[in-house]
This record gives sequence, C-alpha cells and structure tokens, in this order.
Amino acid sequence: MLRGLYTAAAGMTAQQRRHDTVTNNITNINTPGYKQTYAVTRSFPEMLLSLTGVDEKQEKQIGKISTGVFAEESLAIHLQGDLMQTGKSSDFALVSNIDVPGMAFDASGKYVSPDGDVTFQPQAFFTLQDDNGEIRYTRGGSFTLTSDGFLVSGDGSNVLGTDGNPIRFPPGVSLDGLTLTADQRFVDAKTGADSGRQLLLTRIDNPNELAREGDGKFRLIGDAADTRPVAAGERVEVRQGYVERSNVDAAQSSVDLMAALRAYEANQKVIQFYDESLDKAVNQVGRV
Repeated sequence: MLRGLYTAAAGMTAQQRRHDTVTNNITNINTPGYKQTYAVTRSFPEMLLSLTGVDEKQEKQIGKISTGVFAEESLAIHLQGDLMQTGKSSDFALVSNIDVPGMAFDASGKYVSPDGDVTFQPQAFFTLQDDNGEIRYTRGGSFTLTSDGFLVSGDGSNVLGTDGNPIRFPPGVSLDGLTLTADQRFVDAKTGADSGRQLLLTRIDNPNELAREGDGKFRLIGDAADTRPVAAGERVEVRQGYVERSNVDAAQSSVDLMAALRAYEANQKVIQFYDESLDKAVNQVGRV
C-alpha cells in the first residue's frame, strides 16, 4: 500500500521539476540564442517479483513493478532559432545547418539509423573565454567592446579569435566601423582593409555533451575530440546586425505547463486518498 504512496509522491516531484523547466523556457522566450530545454523522466530501478517453486533454488519471474519516477536531467534542444534584425553592428547571429554525409536529420535535429543508433546534428557556437580562463560556448551574439578594445559577450567573457586568443582591437576602433566578411574576418567598413582579427566558430559534434551555465553559456562535459573549428563549406554563417531568437515553442510550452499541472494534481489526489484511508484504518483500530 505504501508503495503507491511513495510512487505518487515521486510523481509530484517529477512534475514539479517539469513545471519549473517549462516556466524557465517561457521566461527566456525573448532571450537571444536561448535553447529550449525539456525534463527527461525515468522510472526508478524496477523491482522483480518472483514466484518460488518447489525447488527453492529455482525462481520463476512473474513480472516487474516500477517503484516510481524521477526527473533525471534537463536536455537542451539545439535547433536553429529565427533571426531578428537589430541593425546594430555589435549584434551577430549564427546560422548553423551542418551536414553529415549519409544522414538526413529530422525536425528535432537527430538521425536514427536502421539499427536504431541516434546521431544528433552538429552545431556551431561562438567561442568564449571566461574570467577563469575556461572555454565556453554560446549562441548569443550580442557583443560589445570594452574601453581597452576587447570584444566581450554580455557577461564580460572574452570572444576568441581563430588564433585562440581574445579578440582585441586598437584604441579608437568601433564596431560601427567594422564589417564581418563571409569567412568571419573583421574588415574596415569603408576601405575593406583587413583588421587581422577573425571570429572563432566551434563545431560541437554532439551538442548534448554541453552543460548549460548562466548568461547563455555552455561548457563541454564530453570528449574534447568532438569539437573543432568550423571549416569552410560547412553551411555555417554569421550575420551582422541580427540576433538569433530563442527556439522556444510558446504554444507547446503552454500545453506542457498545463499537462504538468494536471499530472501533479492527479498524484496529489492519490496521496490524499492514501491519507484518508490510513486515517480511517487508525480510527478503526482504536475503536477495536
């Protein structure tokens, strides 16, 4: 009897986390470069029920029973968001549609082979270096120049160039006077003179190996061998004067929010039933 109580309580906890994930998506619906997340729920390790026969050494499995559900992790959906024109020279939007020979990715960004193996579409990211010197990745391209000429992201992380170092311009240079070329080089908007600085775009073969941090940044938790600079011809471009919108589906988020609330209430009713049943049982024993 108590197993059902614990299962319902676990369900409430899982739906609470699902609700929090959806509300976080809705909150960031207007955050440039934000990638929608969803909560992955799994069952607790299953308990085996066995029927012992005449021979005590032999056991016959008669079924399985789950002992509850829990929200194991939150995964980001790294799909291309729509572009929004801002007209600001300091805004940059990534357009990433990397092909893998022999694979046709579906609308969710994955390819399932005939054997059932799943491959996720590689994605491109701007490359940052935080205050601790750690490499981070982002799709949020709203950059600024510091007083000493460093190109930085919204949280102050340095934007890296193809030489692996933070991009720094000479004093007096403004992003309004620079144009980004098709191969991500900064050139003088009037003369076309090359500044000698080029944005580093990093290809992540499996974007699910990225862990979300604050301020739209991700850190790699997988194999570093799965990352490399974006090569020419990989269908990746950067558009200056644009930002990438979040890829949050507002309509689906509303549906998910309502579904999580109703599932939470259903589990709550189960716990209420157990509470009333146990209360009646205790009162009955007291009268006996």
